[in-house]
Amino acid sequence: MVEAEDAANKVVEALEALGIAYELLDCDPDFADTAAFCQRYGYPPENSGNTIIVGSRREPKQYSACVVQASRRLDVNKTVRRLMGVRRLSFATAEETQALTGMAIGGVTAFNLPEGLPLYVDGELMAAEYVILGSGSRSSKVKVSPGVLCGLPGATVVPDLSMPG
Repeated sequence: MVEAEDAANKVVEALEALGIAYELLDCDPDFADTAAFCQRYGYPPENSGNTIIVGSRREPKQYSACVVQASRRLDVNKTVRRLMGVRRLSFATAEETQALTGMAIGGVTAFNLPEGLPLYVDGELMAAEYVILGSGSRSSKVKVSPGVLCGLPGATVVPDLSMPG
């Protein structure tokens, strides 16, 4: 629990250091996964984003983070593979994600990612009034303007990053 709180504190510190306006939303860790969170707390999936870590299958391993609208699917086999310039990709395991980001699945966020990690942002999110993302912990979420994602280090907005769910 201390480790999760530590990750959330680092995310809040990063948001404040970047001057990003945000709202911290508490949530029951049992409802941290996006679909469960949206259903439990009444937020539309179109206003929620999943931060997904993907990695190349071949050595040397390359990783990237992708923020995709929760009502859509990440186009990992075409778009992300092309962006990363690799032949084969897979979703990072929970263990790989934790080791790379310091965050557990259900709390992973685009904020406070490791330096140099490419960040691909779903163009579908840009039209939303707000977006809810992980906070680094399974016990809260961060509500921000989607435009703030454009200014994050290593971020690229990709129009075709996702497909209909």
